[in-house]
Amino acid sequence: MPVPIEFLRGLLGIIGAGCAHMTGRAAVGVRKGWHKPGRLYGWIVRTVLCVAAVGYRHAVDAADIIIWLLAAAAFAGGMWAAAREKKQEDLTRTIFPE
Repeated sequence: MPVPIEFLRGLLGIIGAGCAHMTGRAAVGVRKGWHKPGRLYGWIVRTVLCVAAVGYRHAVDAADIIIWLLAAAAFAGGMWAAAREKKQEDLTRTIFPE
């Protein structure tokens, strides 16, 4: 049973949004010196390939624009999540009461 092309476009869009999120996280990591630039370039290539493949066989329509906006929001969310530093909780008093 063949899989509909529209389903595959949606699946590629979801994968592209996930890659865009990881691109945002990698961008912050490279900027802060946590990662090498090669990791960022890899995520950029994955994101561009997935998002470009969504509109490959069709003219630009509402689905393409929605997927591209979702990828842009995922990129911004990834940058925001990686830029916020989580504080370590001090559980010493909880684990070892006096």
